Amino acid sequence: MVTIRLRRTGKTKQPSYRLVIADSRSPRDGKFIEIIGHYHPVRDPQELVVNAERARYWLGVGAQPSDRVVLLLKRANVLDSNGAVTAAG
Repeated sequence: MVTIRLRRTGKTKQPSYRLVIADSRSPRDGKFIEIIGHYHPVRDPQELVVNAERARYWLGVGAQPSDRVVLLLKRANVLDSNGAVTAAG
């Protein structure tokens, strides 16, 4: 199964993450299919950049987002409050 999940990058105690499309069997920081954004939770304010078009495409073809990614996609207005994909725009 294909998942949308976070891939950790950055230094110790200064995490940053990439939103990646990956096979569910690959390790957290291992092989991935595509990078669709990044997230920096330590910065003030937090930085979240998502390629909404690619995220909607992967959700449309059946990719399953992790729990944290669902929250981030809601914040980026890719998913609505019910977890359904919003219209492009």
